[in-house]
Amino acid sequence: MKPLTEQVVGYIAGEGYEVTDHIALEIPNNLEVGARDPVALDKIVDRLDHSRADAVILSACVQMPSLAAIQKVQDRIGKPVLSAAVATTYQILKKLELKPVVPGAGELLSGRY
Repeated sequence: MKPLTEQVVGYIAGEGYEVTDHIALEIPNNLEVGARDPVALDKIVDRLDHSRADAVILSACVQMPSLAAIQKVQDRIGKPVLSAAVATTYQILKKLELKPVVPGAGELLSGRY
């Protein structure tokens, strides 16, 4: 929803990062969000102006499936792509003192960090 999207954009900007564009999908029901096809994110990124961005956050909703689209979109647009689920996975693996490596899950989980 737009208010939540604006809150996330504000948080990211408050951390010192420029948000160059964003899209709110306007899906009010969390069950519907969780039932979305992650591959649909590949089409949504085409509506996003990421020309000046260093990276793309494909989804900031932890309940939205995104993993199946992360590497596909990253390979297509040539920029690091992450999602709330990817960032959460990274943090969990780090806290468990495991290597944050998930093949095919994008730059953050590539093992370089």
